[in-house]
Amino acid sequence: MAEQKPTIVLVHGAFAESSSWNGVVKDLEADGYSVVGAANPLRGVKADAQTVSSLLSSIRGPVVLVGHSYGGSVISGAALGHDNVKALVFVSAFAPEAGESAADLSAKFPGSTLAPTLAPPVELADGGHDLYIDQAKFHEQFAADVPKSEAKLMAASQRPIAEAALKEPAGAPAWKDIPSWFVYGDADKNIPPAVLAWMAERAGSKETVVVKRGSHVVMVSHSDTVARLIEKAAAEH
Repeated sequence: MAEQKPTIVLVHGAFAESSSWNGVVKDLEADGYSVVGAANPLRGVKADAQTVSSLLSSIRGPVVLVGHSYGGSVISGAALGHDNVKALVFVSAFAPEAGESAADLSAKFPGSTLAPTLAPPVELADGGHDLYIDQAKFHEQFAADVPKSEAKLMAASQRPIAEAALKEPAGAPAWKDIPSWFVYGDADKNIPPAVLAWMAERAGSKETVVVKRGSHVVMVSHSDTVARLIEKAAAEH
């Protein structure tokens, strides 16, 4: 019997949604992988991790868990307690230590230009706020290496993140016990590349791929590169 291929679970981050993985999904499915694009609520690190954890509980066999941006914080919590999660792949993503927030990490080194590109916060019934990127600034800030027409669609369909989620401290990180891979662009304007490199080194990344002139959404602009790294992680399970 051939060894079972892992199921690939993809977790999007803030200002994105599951369709941001479409190019990666096509490549992975063409190579025989089962893929699930998880819906990330973007409400809070602990709550979002519980949502993804519930999904993981429904999957039989090995899993490679992939997170983009804020989704990295989510997968690092969601994988805890799931022995079938064999690898973590961080795509332009946070890999926080316990107690660190996305906001903390973004500011660890200079370079993020996200704050001035945000639209006015949307007030929520609970007193909190939802954050969007201003659609007019979305292309340059978030997806500069994606065709303008595609970035315009992404801007219109972006999912907001609760402001509190970006400030919520992470719990114990799964990357301390599960092998991790990292890929990011060296022109990322949301998370400074220096921060991404520092987190990859801290996590003991098995392989780190840096996409030249890559934006924050390398899974859209360089889906083949991201898919190849995911398959490398899958092959080592």
